[in-house]
Amino acid sequence: MLHGLMMDYPLTLSTIVEHANRMTPRKTIKTKLPHGGWHEYSYADFCGRVRRLGNVLERLGVAPGDRVATFAWNNYQHLECYFSIPGAGAVIHTLNIRLSQEQLKFIIDHAEDKVIIVDGSLLPLIKPIADQLKTVEHFVVFNHDDSQPIDLPNLSFYEDLMAAAGADYEWRCADENMALGLCYTSGTTGMPKGVLYSHRSMMLHTLGVLQAAALGPTEADVVLPVVPQFHAMAWGLPYACAWVGATIIMPGPHLQPEPLAQMIESERVSIAAGVPTIWNGLYHELRQNPRDISSITQLVVGGSAMPRGLIEAYERDLHVNVVHAWGMTELSPIGSVAKLQTQHQALDAAGRWDIKAKQGYFVPGVDARIIGEDGSELPWDGATMGELQVRGYWVAGQYFKLEDDPDHFTDDGWFRTGDVVTIDANGYMTITDRTKDLVKSGGEWISSVDLENMLMSHPDVREAAVIAIADETWGERPLAVLVPLEGDCDEAALNAWLLQHFPKFWLPDRYVTVADIPKTGVGKMDKKLLRQWVADGEWG
Repeated sequence: MLHGLMMDYPLTLSTIVEHANRMTPRKTIKTKLPHGGWHEYSYADFCGRVRRLGNVLERLGVAPGDRVATFAWNNYQHLECYFSIPGAGAVIHTLNIRLSQEQLKFIIDHAEDKVIIVDGSLLPLIKPIADQLKTVEHFVVFNHDDSQPIDLPNLSFYEDLMAAAGADYEWRCADENMALGLCYTSGTTGMPKGVLYSHRSMMLHTLGVLQAAALGPTEADVVLPVVPQFHAMAWGLPYACAWVGATIIMPGPHLQPEPLAQMIESERVSIAAGVPTIWNGLYHELRQNPRDISSITQLVVGGSAMPRGLIEAYERDLHVNVVHAWGMTELSPIGSVAKLQTQHQALDAAGRWDIKAKQGYFVPGVDARIIGEDGSELPWDGATMGELQVRGYWVAGQYFKLEDDPDHFTDDGWFRTGDVVTIDANGYMTITDRTKDLVKSGGEWISSVDLENMLMSHPDVREAAVIAIADETWGERPLAVLVPLEGDCDEAALNAWLLQHFPKFWLPDRYVTVADIPKTGVGKMDKKLLRQWVADGEWG
């Protein structure tokens, strides 16, 4: 066999740091500070601090392969950790700040974290379990209020360590197959599972994000990652932005609609990325308090399906281009995007919104298939539903410390996503539900996602979650949990609204009104908790 004669140049993260330092040293990274104001510095400053942090980690005894956890908001120190920990040959383990103490302890022990780098504002969440952690040798704290005492073992302060560290550093990540990052799933069923990324997979994923066919940020963009850095590596945006020199705006803890609206306006953000619940709140804020957000070229939404009605509202009322994306922690996470193609140019506005409400086409680098309950591969006809399975350059092949897992990985090399989908003849995917969230009533499937999206399209509904409840006659029936826009929702009006789109047997048997629907650590509606409330007799 004849082999190519190409240079052996490993796909390692240090490449991004060096490229940013040479090509876009004057571009900036801005962080909204906890108590107001901004921290701003150049990519040149950033790259220098990334090297200093490498020396800090070595002084703390971090060796190649060790896990170093972060417990922080989206800010510049967290961004430094994103590059320096893998550059030192170690593995950055981003801890979800919204997990329970039980889950946090489980994943820290499971990952065998050696060091935890903590944002000072989050100390109350980590201190209760600090003395129970089996492998943690050092706690490093930044953004701490000096007036508040800290009671943590083996405590150091980030900026003190950085000030004492040298500026020259030799990267320890020469092998592209070395582990780079560790993210755990959100744990909506059972305890979280770890996904271990390599330098190679993350570099390929970053190239995937940079494609125009995906998100395609450039040097000219101002990017606001509202998606947390603990959620699937912030969808790869920090790495993509640094590689091309895009301006990065880090929101810190300011994730409420009003400060986000102010940031988008004042910083002239062109790409903003977050989950539907964030953009739902922002839309209502902008309707009540209009601001100039005309700078946005892509409002990227992922994590869960964005209702078609909200996509339409953003585009019709605010003239904002919404880009629906789909992915999972196991995909690093980008899998598909719902951008319009030339074939859609003749569509009217309603037709374009129908396309944008889909999860879209699979980006180059990801392959997909639909599998039926009998194991057969199903057609891409836009109607036949089955489980989505994927494979690709940045798709996980197994979970961390879990080699044999046929429930999630097939013998022929595909990842079982657990999403129930249709794919049309043009390759555009629509997620109809998660396998665990489908309602099976009298032998017929009811899509909770379709019901939720249609309910949230009603002008009186802010949020909706649909779950299955047991029924003696039909096996399961849908229950809808609603957050009204104001006042109460009229059930008869909601039923009439749904009957325009679905058969009568799809109508929820019950509607429950709540002030807020609980969310998981990554901003999705927590249906597991809703089901538990039903089991506990919360609603009679």
